[in-house]
Amino acid sequence: MATPTDNPPLRVVAVTYSPGEALEGFIDSLALATSRPVDVVLADNGSTDGVPEQAAARHPHVRVLRTGGNIGYGAAANAGLADLRTGRALIANPDLRFSPGSVDELLAAADRWPRAATLGPAIMTPAGDLYPSARDLPRLSTGAGHALLGWAWPGNPWTARYRREREAPRERPAGWLSGSCLLVDLEAYWSVGGFDPGYFMYFEDVDLAERLTRRGFLHVYVPSAVVEHEGGHATKREPHRMQRVHHTSALRYLSGQYPGRRHAPLRAALRAGLGGRMLLSYVSGRVAAGAPFQRRARELAAVPEPTGTGREG
Repeated sequence: MATPTDNPPLRVVAVTYSPGEALEGFIDSLALATSRPVDVVLADNGSTDGVPEQAAARHPHVRVLRTGGNIGYGAAANAGLADLRTGRALIANPDLRFSPGSVDELLAAADRWPRAATLGPAIMTPAGDLYPSARDLPRLSTGAGHALLGWAWPGNPWTARYRREREAPRERPAGWLSGSCLLVDLEAYWSVGGFDPGYFMYFEDVDLAERLTRRGFLHVYVPSAVVEHEGGHATKREPHRMQRVHHTSALRYLSGQYPGRRHAPLRAALRAGLGGRMLLSYVSGRVAAGAPFQRRARELAAVPEPTGTGREG
């Protein structure tokens, strides 16, 4: 029989900012997603709807951690994990719905891939699309081609290479995984300082993966674990601000790949190109939405059973 030492609670951190009714669905679905007890920390960035406090009052395994203001996604996630340095923890958006057993699938995959610093599930949209959550790290050519052409020509080769949507879903390493749902190895996570708080939103997951990759860690896509993500709450509330934050974060990440004086003209070109795209996104919903997703979630039914241990990855 398992003891508390054998089966400690899994820390689950959700960053909240007036999450509304979606939070209750998150908590309810989490109960069926894992057989382990969970310790849910709502890293709250200044909610005004009272929902995080209500959830904590209803559920003894849920507590609110006030971050002191709207400090951004990565900084709040760091705060929710600050007292833990070993083991595994789950970082997830509060508008997720977990499929039954999905968190246990991620935990099982972590045992198969001992070099994995992060593991992420298949993410489906409410409309039944498969979100391309396991991508290659963006480089100058793929990033520019995707940003400039993805909204108008979704099947272009740069978007296809970056998002890897021409591949059928299978368990595999990826360049980076969506921060909307990440199982993290805490020793690896803190070895690079966790999320960079300099990213308010967007690209903090890309940056984390890039720094972990440099230390020899892997990021593993686990499509046998499935979650549904509503998404878009912040964008709906403040669409122009979120577009500005998205493009600013993209510029910060890509510019960081090309430091020094000799790359100054390239960084200036990136600033001009992303600035132009940002302005275009203000007036065009197609540009703001980006490239439509190319696969449907029903394809997950054909995902092959995981084989091997992942040690060769």
